[in-house]
Amino acid sequence: MDSEKHQRYQTAMVSTYYPDTCFLDYLVMPDGVEQSYGSDLLTKLHSGKVFMVNSRRRNGLILFKAYHAEFAGPGAAVGGDYDRDCVHVLPIGNISSMLLTTSSSEDRQKSYLIRRQWIRLIKQITENPVPQQRIQRILDQFEQYFPPEVVSQLPDKAFAMLVGVLPQTVAMVRRLGNEIDTLS
Repeated sequence: MDSEKHQRYQTAMVSTYYPDTCFLDYLVMPDGVEQSYGSDLLTKLHSGKVFMVNSRRRNGLILFKAYHAEFAGPGAAVGGDYDRDCVHVLPIGNISSMLLTTSSSEDRQKSYLIRRQWIRLIKQITENPVPQQRIQRILDQFEQYFPPEVVSQLPDKAFAMLVGVLPQTVAMVRRLGNEIDTLS
């Protein structure tokens, strides 16, 4: 009897909270526009080939996995077996010349090392125990590399999944900006 009640409770929790915690079926930008052009890139990533994010341009990919996101910046390897679990891709920058094929094993090895550097950067940010500070640091990093108007158009859920916080926390930090530092 108790296990039956427990099972009903779990089902109710999943059905109540699932829409807010599951991965996005699509991304809606702050201006209300749905992102769909990432599906072509996702098809490429699932092809099994290894690509490199163009290192001659200021662009990158936010790669959404089931429960987190990763950023692959210029020069980073994407695709192959490493990104088979990718469920959505959000390109940042010039999409038409974003992905290049790696021509040699040296290029591929170098691009994997660069991908690892991007992962380490995000890891350093996520080690901060204060969620608001994690968001502020990732926003600062992105604004150093991309124009602020590009960063402001990226959805809250993208940053939330990169550094492990709730999207509402991202919205609050974006709204309050540097005022958070004075509140902490």
